[in-house]
Parts: sequence; structure tokens; C-alpha cells
Amino acid sequence: MLFNSFEFLLFFIVVTTAYFTFQHKYRWILLLISSYFFYGYWEIKYLSIIVISTLIDFYIGIKIYESSSQHIKRFYLYISLLSNLGILFVFKYFNFFIENASELIKIKNPSFELPLMELLLPVGISFYTFQTMSYSIDNYNEKIKPERHLGIFALFVTFFPQLVAGPIERASNLLPQFHKKQLFDYDRISNGLGLMLWGLFKKVVIADRLAIVVNEIYNNPNDYNGLTLVVGTIFFAFQIYCDFSGYSDIAIGAARVLGFDLMKNFNYPYFSKSINEFWKRWHISLSTWFRDYVYIPLGGNRRIKWRWYYNLFITFLISGLWHGANWTFIVWGIIHGTILIIETITIKKETSNNKFKNGLLMLKTFIIVCLSWVFFRANNIQDAFSILTHIFDFGSYSFTQLSLYIVPTTKNTVYAMDIFLSYVMIIILVGSEYIFGTKLKFEELNYYKYKLPIYVVGIVSILLFGAFEKNEFIYFQF
Repeated sequence: MLFNSFEFLLFFIVVTTAYFTFQHKYRWILLLISSYFFYGYWEIKYLSIIVISTLIDFYIGIKIYESSSQHIKRFYLYISLLSNLGILFVFKYFNFFIENASELIKIKNPSFELPLMELLLPVGISFYTFQTMSYSIDNYNEKIKPERHLGIFALFVTFFPQLVAGPIERASNLLPQFHKKQLFDYDRISNGLGLMLWGLFKKVVIADRLAIVVNEIYNNPNDYNGLTLVVGTIFFAFQIYCDFSGYSDIAIGAARVLGFDLMKNFNYPYFSKSINEFWKRWHISLSTWFRDYVYIPLGGNRRIKWRWYYNLFITFLISGLWHGANWTFIVWGIIHGTILIIETITIKKETSNNKFKNGLLMLKTFIIVCLSWVFFRANNIQDAFSILTHIFDFGSYSFTQLSLYIVPTTKNTVYAMDIFLSYVMIIILVGSEYIFGTKLKFEELNYYKYKLPIYVVGIVSILLFGAFEKNEFIYFQF
């Protein structure tokens, strides 16, 4: 079930109404059934995978806590990690490794072909497996105590607002909230609905409208020249941001309506002055997950320099592979890992009040991020290198092809550039949280003077300019 669908609107209204009607002690049942229904709406047979993962980690969490021997605790932890990573490998990476193994063997035996498995990638599998793994690891490290209520734990794994694409929540934050009685709070509900509206605006008005242009350019990269590829890449940078942060806003807003606080997942990443800062602002729940469960266990920066750089590189290599079983994602991760190492070696930690200098650093970081997005978006590694080659072919720059996306022709193209530029202006004024030098907090604005008109404009924009083809969110494929 997609957030940008009428089915979800109806689903959410029914669940929310029932939630505040039910007594507190029965609400977990309603949310659990609703979450299973929400996920099963895509493919009901894959509910069994979530149930298996839930049961394994629930009982292992208790066994780890009750075991007195460190060796036995570690044994149970390995069972949890192997079962979760095993499920992830089979569904997401098995065919990728088999295909590459076949290519290597074909060098000596051209007729050789290894059989592939015909499996559909379960939606959100990378997110909920990472969430359950962090629960087991935190249990092992005695940062939390195990949840003894199987139903509550199952709800932690499947909570529908963040089940499919995060934020990847920690047990220490989310589990206690399921035990707390949530009261009807008008201000909280109003704030949550406003956040959901903003997320839906970013998805259907900005991301899905830009996707029309991006898909045309990136699916036919050899048909376009350098300047068009540049614009297509910039469009994708904002498409993926609006798509994914839009999902996160809807998820956080929906949870907030029900009384739950999910972690912030984006913090204006394109205002970053370095790649290091970018990863503190982009997909925060994932970047902190890799920091806490991969980078720090490897030794973090508390090692000799070469090992520190190695830890950074390996972390981002794994991060790239997490995003997808494709060499494009691996190269994308390698790029970010390499640049982080370069920044670690060359950039001194200092703050500057020079706005011009900070602006140049933001521009430099944005360009680097956009160039790396080429690998993220390209259909294959050959297309990625072809696009980069033509982007830097300055002799091929022409405005002829771009006119298709600037001059009104059809409803699919007329709004792409205009809405994109309007959104950039909103981000510059509101996203930076500064208007004429005064820090602005949306929550503190007068409701009738500012908030209500903004909500009305948002709803009208969605109805007039939204793309309602039920386009899936980009991160659903991960």
C-alpha cells in the first residue's frame, strides 16, 4: 500500500479513528493487525518472512539476556545475525553473486551458465532486517533489556508508518512508546497531519513530476547531450531527496498523529559544506546505523591512520551494497568512502562565518554529490560512465534539447522546471530556516495567519499539479 494512494488515505483514517476509540491495552493488537494488512497489501506471502524474522529475534533476545556465559550470548547473537543476513542475501544478493560468478567462469568456459533463483525482492526487507539486527546487537551489548511481550515486539518490527522505508528505529526509542498510553492531542495531530501533507507535496508534486524528465533522460542517455544530462542529474538529486524525505515526512507525521515519535531522517543535506556533513544530514537513521554497528565495531577512528581510513572505506562499501545488488551502487559507495578519506586527510576542523566561503563549500559538496548520483541512478555501470563522459564533453553543450523541459508543451513537461524552481526557492527561504536574517520555526507560526494558508496552498498544489500514477517510492527497491 503506497502512501500516495487513496487506499492509504482510507486505511489511515480508519486505523486512526479506531486507535483513539480502543482502550490502551488493546491498541497494540489493532496496530499489529493494521501493520500486517498494510504490508500484505503488496504481497501477502512475504508476511511469512517478517514473522520468521520476528520470532527468531524475539526469542534470541531473551536467550541472550538470560545466558550467563559470554560464549553462549555470542552464539545466540550469531544466530540472529546469520538468519537476518541469510534472508537478506537469498532475496537480494544471491542472483547478483551468481551472475558475476558465471561471468568469471565464462572467461574459460563461454558456454557455462549458473542457474538463477526466480524471487521477487520483498518490499522493505533491508529496513526491517537492519532494525531487528540492531535489537539483537543492543541486547548483546546490554544497552537494552529484551521485550517480553511478543505482540509488542512484533509491532516494533512491523509498525506500518516506518516498516517499508524507515526511519530505521532503535528499540530503545520505539519499544517503550508502545507501552505508554497515548492521549488524543489536537496540537500533535495537527502537526503530524501538516508534516504528512508536506511529505505528500514533495512526493507527488516535486519528485514524481521531476521523475518524468529524469526517467526519459537516464533511460536513453545516448540520446542527450552534456547540458541536458547535467539538468537531468540535478533533477534527480532533488527527485530522490523529495521522494525519500517525503516518505520520511509522511511516516514521521503518521506516527506522530498516533502519538509516537520517530527519529528525524533528513536535515537539509544539500546545505552541507562537506561529504562528512552530508552524511550527518542524509538518511540519518541509516548513516547512524552503519556508524554504530559497522564503523565503530571495526575500530572507528581509534586506530592508526591507515586502519581508520580502511574502516571508513569498508563502511561505505557495505553501505553501497546495502542499497542494491548492482555495481552502480557499489561504485557509489566507493566514491563516498574515498572522498571521506580525502576529507579526513586534507580538511581541518574549523568553523567559518564567511558566508561566501560557506556558499562555495556547499556548491562544491553539491556537485560531488550530484556526480555520485549518476552511478546511483544509472541503469547499469556502462550507462553511468557514458553519462559522465558526455557531461564533461563541453563541446556538446546545447540549449536545444533543454527547451523541451522549459517551454510548456504538455502537462507532463510544463510543470517540471517551474515547480522545481519554485521548490528550490521554498528550500532557500524556509529550508535554511532563515528569512531576512530571522530564524524561522514553522511550529511557532500563527495558525490562521501562516499555517492555514500554507496548508491550503499545499492541498491545491497537490490536486492541480500532483502526479497520481501511484509511483512507488525510490527506496522501496532497497
